[in-house]
Amino acid sequence: MNIALLGYGKMGKAIEKIAISRGHNIALKVSRTTKDYNLKNIDIAIDFSLPSSAYENISNCIHHKTPVISGTTGWLDKYDDIVSQCNKNNGTFLYASNFSLGVNIFFEVNKTLAKLMKGLPEYNVDLEEIHHTQKLDAPSGTAITLAEAIIKQSDYKNWTLETPKPNEIGILAKRIENVPGTHEINYKSYVDSISIKHTAHSREGFALGAVIAAEWIHDKTGVYTMKDVLNIG
Repeated sequence: MNIALLGYGKMGKAIEKIAISRGHNIALKVSRTTKDYNLKNIDIAIDFSLPSSAYENISNCIHHKTPVISGTTGWLDKYDDIVSQCNKNNGTFLYASNFSLGVNIFFEVNKTLAKLMKGLPEYNVDLEEIHHTQKLDAPSGTAITLAEAIIKQSDYKNWTLETPKPNEIGILAKRIENVPGTHEINYKSYVDSISIKHTAHSREGFALGAVIAAEWIHDKTGVYTMKDVLNIG
């Protein structure tokens, strides 16, 4: 496939390496200084840009009939608009807060544990996420996905980065140099604690998942998630 990388930071470079190793061609690289770009002859675009650029990048791809997947977080207030554009234009779009195959399995483990813990009010839940210091948003999109899954299965109403109220899930977001991504969920009572944790050792897991998603979606139309790619649920 001819791939366009919309965002050529550390993730873009990691995706480039994996894509080439799997026989694909990087036909276009768009950095934050790129003014205009041409999607002609592009089979699929992979967006790991900035929150301020993602919406425009994705919308541009949809209107040019270029399948696009995105792992950029911080722009999701416009997600429903993108879905509407995609459906209206018979386009192809996939968003994931995290493309790691392991993290997407972790999402399902989190949902199962949340179901098991429902109705046990003596346990309080909290989340901790750690990322590299270059990550611009907090909490991470992955942490938000985890928290929202717990909320759907419980009496919690919201998540917060502040001191949580009784109906809120507290998220502790840490930024530490050279940490690709760690997410931990803790259920604590006065007698014991239950924890599940995912630790990424490098960006290669995210990059591999993104390329696999691109390979899976490039000849389809519609709006998808990594659950479709992995045939989960």
